[in-house]
Amino acid sequence: MENPSASRIVIDSALSNRKQGEEPLSLPQGNPAARLAAIKAAAEQLKGAILRTPALEAPKLSALAGARVFLKYEAMQATGSFKERGALLKLLSLGEAARQRGVIAISAGNHAQAVAYHTARLGVPATVIMPENTPFNKVANTEAYGAKVILSGEDIAAGERLAAQLIAEHGYTLIHPYDDPVVIAGQATAGLEFMEDCPGLDCLIVPIGGGGFISGVAAAAKALKPEIQIIGVEVESYPSAHAALRGQPAPCGGPTLAEGIAVKSCGVHTLPLIRELAEDILLVSEASIEEAIFYLATLQKTVAEGASAAGLAALLAYKPRFAGRRVGLFQCGANIDPRVLASILMRGLERESKIVSLRISIADRPGTLGEIASELGRCGANILEVYHRRFYLDVPAKGAVVEIVVETKDKAHADLAVERLRLHGFKVERMNNLWGDALANGPIRPGPAASP
Repeated sequence: MENPSASRIVIDSALSNRKQGEEPLSLPQGNPAARLAAIKAAAEQLKGAILRTPALEAPKLSALAGARVFLKYEAMQATGSFKERGALLKLLSLGEAARQRGVIAISAGNHAQAVAYHTARLGVPATVIMPENTPFNKVANTEAYGAKVILSGEDIAAGERLAAQLIAEHGYTLIHPYDDPVVIAGQATAGLEFMEDCPGLDCLIVPIGGGGFISGVAAAAKALKPEIQIIGVEVESYPSAHAALRGQPAPCGGPTLAEGIAVKSCGVHTLPLIRELAEDILLVSEASIEEAIFYLATLQKTVAEGASAAGLAALLAYKPRFAGRRVGLFQCGANIDPRVLASILMRGLERESKIVSLRISIADRPGTLGEIASELGRCGANILEVYHRRFYLDVPAKGAVVEIVVETKDKAHADLAVERLRLHGFKVERMNNLWGDALANGPIRPGPAASP
């Protein structure tokens, strides 16, 4: 791979011969040919510095969704997301004086890392403003690439105020995460590649935060195939584009797994493109985002952060709409907190009854725990964890509670294990019951006296 710090990538002459103050790239509204020319020029500038990521059919996801699903693996970029495309293109558009003064970015995640990585490669000083509550791993990753990180405020809005002050003091150039024509053109190259590799696609489902990614992807896809449908997706707690297109207020806020698209408003450059090019915007729940992360990990064997999983979440939540169609999804980011990912995987296994947590009331006598273990072993359940509780106040003084986590093949196998214990006389409750079936809260039978 060519190193831009050793050999500067030359900006296309047709784009560099621009009027004073005019952006080097733009995606003019209503002009597909001009857009496509700009996007192809952007792709040429990025060649050798940005990975052309694979786009592959996903048979297991197709079976799950009832559609032919194709996945483009943008998380294979060096910093784990598509954000490198727009960030690098903007950096390459700067003149030498602007590079020497340095750049500034405001981000709590993928854009921060993309800017930090490529400014280090280009030898451009970079300052990144991140909210004070940014996860430690994202701060550490950004600093590791060599950027100066400033933690300020609780949200991006506070960072914007500080950035404006620093730009006025030092002459930094702002590398905006989405609302910049050059950045949008950079993100568009992902759509260009997807359509070149999978020209038969009927629709693309694209996550929306500030709108830079869907604006660029839609511009490229529609220029190559006007009949393709572009469907945006937002999380229910941040419906900014969904509301804007309908002229409605957008109440946004609260914690979300999809923090990468938790944006309260679209940009002045992105919203007109979304309005022109997107057929619809769908909203998905937190539960559907969590489910999609789980399926991408267990079926597709790929790690996705919440924003990246939004496309699959929409596909599964609106199955009839996409039935039998060729649907393109972007695995556009993999920077998820490992602890959160571990929790999602365990919760998913609980939902599928492959891990089951049981609470069993017993008489506190020798041999009782052995009987439970033996009964579970006879029906093929594997015990993962055991907690023996004597001091709960709702447990009789001569009783105890055993909390057992077992591994089973599926719901039928879990049901069998519970029923066998109940038939043996034990009072069994499923903890964190996720099905609400009668078996989970079945009749309570007195526990047997344990054998000596």
